[in-house]
Amino acid sequence: MIFIKMSKTKAVFTALILFIFHNQCTENTNTRKTAEPITDTCARVIVSTDIGGTDPDDFQSMVHLFLYADTLDIEGLISSPYGDGRTEHILSVIYCYEHDYPNLKTYSYNYPTADELRAITKQGAFDFAGPEGISQATEGSDWIIQCARSDDPRPLHVLVWGGIEDLAQALHDAPDILPKLRVYFIGGPNKKWSPGAYQYIATYHPNLWIIESNATYRGWFVGGNQSGEWGNTAFVQKNIVGHGELGDFFNTQLGGTIKMGDTPSVARLLHGDPEDPSQPSWGGQFVRAWTRPHVVFNRITTSADSIEQFGILELNLSLGAKTSDTLTASMEVENQSLPGLVAGNTVKFLFSPKAAKVFSYKISSNDPELDGQTGRITSYLTPEENKLYPDPNIPNWWTDDPSPDVAEGQHIGAKTVSQWREDFLTDFKERMDRCKSPVQY
Repeated sequence: MIFIKMSKTKAVFTALILFIFHNQCTENTNTRKTAEPITDTCARVIVSTDIGGTDPDDFQSMVHLFLYADTLDIEGLISSPYGDGRTEHILSVIYCYEHDYPNLKTYSYNYPTADELRAITKQGAFDFAGPEGISQATEGSDWIIQCARSDDPRPLHVLVWGGIEDLAQALHDAPDILPKLRVYFIGGPNKKWSPGAYQYIATYHPNLWIIESNATYRGWFVGGNQSGEWGNTAFVQKNIVGHGELGDFFNTQLGGTIKMGDTPSVARLLHGDPEDPSQPSWGGQFVRAWTRPHVVFNRITTSADSIEQFGILELNLSLGAKTSDTLTASMEVENQSLPGLVAGNTVKFLFSPKAAKVFSYKISSNDPELDGQTGRITSYLTPEENKLYPDPNIPNWWTDDPSPDVAEGQHIGAKTVSQWREDFLTDFKERMDRCKSPVQY
């Protein structure tokens, strides 16, 4: 037990209290014994985000991240594909954080300053890498390498909220960093935009420690108790609007409705076992991955051909006899235009279906024999029995639990997050309150 002798001045007493009670990396606010909070060391974190790109929810997740910045060692904020997102979009959230910092720092001395966050904001790749999976080093990929090689015994958690290109490039340029990394990849739609970089990692770095969350993350905004104030919109209006600059900024995204689809990657570090994804956590509970679905066709496919949802379809098509050295080709499917990789007399396309349905595609090319060809591919739901066959060749790869009892509709694994909804939103509410007013003694 610690006894404190009250000093003659309130200022000294206040400083002592803050030192003792706020100089810890995390706080125990969870009441459920099956998802224990971390209490030993701060997790080292790099976030790779497509903020400002195709989905505004990254802005919401960045607000959440900054509110918990006193519980983490945030070492990097990288602007990555896909879309028009750039470092300026990360900086726009830091600007809001700077306004709320005077209040936040009264709760914990561990909150970084806005300038410290700006200093670790880096630009990553501007576009996805294509079928080859790698391109050239970026400020972001080099920063991952630098942080991973630092003289720190703790693992480096790389939270991938967008395209996985910068991580793939870092592993290509510095494979020695692999043992230090702990990756949480918000897959699904992001994997759809980064099939080449993903397949590069799966092929050439199978020993990587990675959580591939293709659907589990959806439990943050789908399922759980959404009645009354727990609803995605009601919660924002009651507990976020009017709570500092960060709260009002949050409300401008997605019409003031909670999505925060990337936040489970952070929440797992707040409440869960960071080294054991099989255990319950606010960021989900995962199973060892089976062989990563990768189906190769050397022809145009039909609806009779199939692939597991979230798998990688590889399409290799022969080129015409008079193919030009300047050949271009793309695979048009829904809202994507996927570039082809020409190798010899073939062109390769990669596609990852994020939904279970029939997809139609069309090939566009300056090769007349290739241009205009159309095909279809059927994507099916992940069979539950897959989890019974973990692939020994990817011993540290984790993914969504396909058991129906932990699914929210067709979103496998999502209930392993949504079951904690009242807990993690209550905790988030308390963090938002910090923006509204300084700590009261």
